[in-house]
Amino acid sequence: MVTPVSRSRHRPRAVRVAVAEIPLSTRRSTTRQPAPPPEPAVPGHFLCPISLDMMRDPVTAPTGITYDRASVEGWLDRGHSTCPVSGRPLRAEDLIPNHATRRMIQEWCVANRALGVERVPTPRVPVSAADAAELLAAVPAAARRGDDSACRQLAARARALGKESERNRRCLAAAGAARALASAFGQLVDRLALTALTATGTLEEILAALVVFFPLDEASRRHIASPAPLAAAVSIMSRGEATARASAAVVLREIASSCDAECLDAMCEAEGIHEALAKLLEKPVSPPATKAALVTAYYLVQHADHSAASRLVELGMVRLLVELLVDADKGTAEKALAVLDSLLLTEEGRGEARANALAVPVLVKKMQHVSDMATEFAVSALWRLCKHDGGFSGGEIEGTCKAEALQVGAFQKLLLLLQVGCMGVTKERASELLRILNGSRSGVECIESVDFKGLKRPFL
Repeated sequence: MVTPVSRSRHRPRAVRVAVAEIPLSTRRSTTRQPAPPPEPAVPGHFLCPISLDMMRDPVTAPTGITYDRASVEGWLDRGHSTCPVSGRPLRAEDLIPNHATRRMIQEWCVANRALGVERVPTPRVPVSAADAAELLAAVPAAARRGDDSACRQLAARARALGKESERNRRCLAAAGAARALASAFGQLVDRLALTALTATGTLEEILAALVVFFPLDEASRRHIASPAPLAAAVSIMSRGEATARASAAVVLREIASSCDAECLDAMCEAEGIHEALAKLLEKPVSPPATKAALVTAYYLVQHADHSAASRLVELGMVRLLVELLVDADKGTAEKALAVLDSLLLTEEGRGEARANALAVPVLVKKMQHVSDMATEFAVSALWRLCKHDGGFSGGEIEGTCKAEALQVGAFQKLLLLLQVGCMGVTKERASELLRILNGSRSGVECIESVDFKGLKRPFL
C-alpha cells in the first residue's frame, strides 16, 4: 500500500518555516476583497453646462438654460456678457434660482446615500442690490441717532453676509459698504464716549466688518483717519481684545499703505500709535496682525523722515525686529527686514543694532534662502551698519560690525550672491560690502554656524 504524501512535505524546510511564521492577518490580506459598489451616474440634467459637475445651486437664465450659480457667475466675472450656451445677452441680475431642479438633485442624493452620495445643502438666498442698499443706509442712520446697539447689529449683519459668499461681498462692496461703515465709526466716536463704545464692542464690530470689504476708497480712509476716530482705532489696537486688536491693525495698515499723504500725516501725529505698533510685535496676537503692524510702521517711517524712526527705536523696535527675524516666515521676514533697514537710516537705530549680538548674524542669515526682496533689504541693512562702522584697531576687532559679519560668513555669502546674480542697488551694495569687508579679513576667523539662542541677550 502506498501512503499518500502531503504536498507540504515536499517543500524545503526553510519554506515551510517561513510560511508558518507569516502573521495570520497578513496571509488573510492577500485574499481578494469585494469590489466597491460602482458610483451612480449623475443624471445629465443635473450637470452644469459650464463645469460639467453636479449643480449645487442651480439658477436659470432668461434663455431657459440652467447653470450652477458659481460657474455662471464666474463666467460673467471673467468679462463675458452672454449666455455660454445660447450666446444671448446675460447679466448676473437676470439669474433666477431653480428650486425645482435643486429639490430633484437633493432627492436623488438622498436616494443614493448608500452609494456614498452626499446631500447637496440648500443654498442661502444671495443678497440683492436693493437689500444691500437698504442695509447699508441703515448703518450711518443709526450712528447719527447715537444708537450704538443698532450699529453693532447692522455691522455684524453686513459682515456675516459678506463672509457668506463672494457674490454677497461684491454686492455689498459695490453698494458702498466700506464707506457706510467708516462713516458710522466716525459719527459714533464724535457723539458718544469712547469708553462706552468700547464696552459694548460696537467699534470693534465695525472694524471687523470693514476688513471684509477692502480695499477702502479715499472717503472711507479719511473717515477713519480723522483725529477722534483714529485715536479710537489706536486705542483698540493697543488695549482691545485679541481679535479687535488684529482688526484695528489691519484697518490701519490699509490706510497707511494707500500712501495718502493726508492720512499718513494724521497717523504720524496720532498719540500712542508707535507704542501700539511696538506692543503688537512684543506681544503678538496673530500673524496677520504682526504683518499689518510691520507694514504700518514701514510707511510711517518712510513718510515722517527720522521722527517716526527715532520714536520706534526708543521703544525697542530694533530688538523686537531682530528677535522676530530669527524664526520668521517669508512674508514676516520681508516686512521686518524692510522696517529694520529703514530704522538703520538713523544713528540711534544703528547704535541699537550694534549693541544687539543677534543683529549682524541674522542679517547675514537672511541674505539667502528667503526671497529676492528679503535679500535686498538684508544686504542694504548690513551695508548701512558696515559703511557707518567706526572701524577698529588691534584688540577692538571683535567689537565691530565688519568683524562680526566676517565671522559669520558674510564675505562668502556675498561672493555667492554676486555669482548667482543680483541687480540694481542690491548688486552695488553687495559689491561695496565686499570691498569694505575685504580690507578687514586679516586675522578674523570665519565660523560656519551661529547659535542664535546662545547669542540672545537682554536689550539694554
